[in-house]
Amino acid sequence: MRRLALLLLSVVCCQLSTVFAQVGEPRTDLAVGVNGGFVMNKVSFYPSVRQTFKMGLTTGATVRYTCEKYFNMLCAFQGEVNYSQAGWKEKVEGVSDTYQRTLHYVQMPLLANLGFGRERGGVKGFLVVGPQIGFCIGESTKEGEGYVPPQELVGGKNQHELEVEKKFEYGITGGLGMDISTKGGHHFIIEGRYFYGLSDIFGNSKKDAFGRSANGTISAKASYLFDIKKTKL
Repeated sequence: MRRLALLLLSVVCCQLSTVFAQVGEPRTDLAVGVNGGFVMNKVSFYPSVRQTFKMGLTTGATVRYTCEKYFNMLCAFQGEVNYSQAGWKEKVEGVSDTYQRTLHYVQMPLLANLGFGRERGGVKGFLVVGPQIGFCIGESTKEGEGYVPPQELVGGKNQHELEVEKKFEYGITGGLGMDISTKGGHHFIIEGRYFYGLSDIFGNSKKDAFGRSANGTISAKASYLFDIKKTKL
């Protein structure tokens, strides 16, 4: 599965490189701003753990550089530095209670941004896709009053007692959004994304409890950007 995901990312990158290599109308637009929203996260465990989406927050800073207009497509590169809350929430087997683990991350996606629509003073739809890395800066747990540790252990270990072993994270993220811009250079953006983690948070050797333990995140957020450099049209 990981090899397939990496292959798909390579194909996407090759396609984007081909697009950017075409002769189009050059642009040197630079916009910066902030973003924020909420995330729904699950950890893909193997062996599986019964869980529901864990809700969390995300916020950060965005930089977008538009380099070319090719026919009706605006080609840009976008980078972000975000704080995000990942983790998982599970129903403890045998009791009507839940266990929740929050993983606090600093994340840095590097994205290709392909837009279609009004360049300025209107509505533009866009696609973003690219790699994302992150680093876990902390974790916390939340247990209900009736919490009882699970009796059935995975691989002889209780996942509730495991600390994050692999703090560095990497994966692929992508999504769709809408950019409403003004002629004065202000951008109001809404978007949705999905992050597919290729790295695990726990050890994945034969002696470890899990063969896979990767984050999968659905996010919805809004951003505000303003142009600090614009191409004269």
